[in-house]
Amino acid sequence: MRYVIVCEVGGEGGRFNNQLRKEVYEKLGAKSSTLPAHFTIKAPFEYDGIPNDLDMKLEQFCKHEKAAPFRLEGYNHFDDRVIYMDVVMSKEGKVLHDRLIDTLEELPYLTFDKKDGKDKVFHVTVSSKKIQPIYSKLWDYVHQYPCQFECSFDNITLYKWEEHKWVVHKAYHISK
Repeated sequence: MRYVIVCEVGGEGGRFNNQLRKEVYEKLGAKSSTLPAHFTIKAPFEYDGIPNDLDMKLEQFCKHEKAAPFRLEGYNHFDDRVIYMDVVMSKEGKVLHDRLIDTLEELPYLTFDKKDGKDKVFHVTVSSKKIQPIYSKLWDYVHQYPCQFECSFDNITLYKWEEHKWVVHKAYHISK
């Protein structure tokens, strides 16, 4: 089974990202992930069966941690392949994230690299699927909308790939 671990972005920032992704698809044909607004904690990985040990670790982690703020502030890109909203992670959020990575690394089937480890570029994707031919148009389009939102790193959500789409396996809520 294929899984991915994310923090869903709620509130006004999450709604804005979801709407913007829908709009750039309808107007420009630019596709994105089928997941709701999120930043990735652990990129997709394979695991046979149900990861009960991961479930227990995430439950325990969330019980003992406190939610932390972050901001969505402006747009950025990875070359001409991905356009995203910049995440400005608070100091508390970065510490929370890094403790989470340390906890997850205790599981032998989870490994982290530059894209999803402690030194990742925190971002919330707007579009990432074959955008090179329309990159400039898409870049100009998103910039017509201001992007400044206060958000909260208050959840860890585990998705699984089932019947050709991501479905929530379980959402874990971090204490306020």
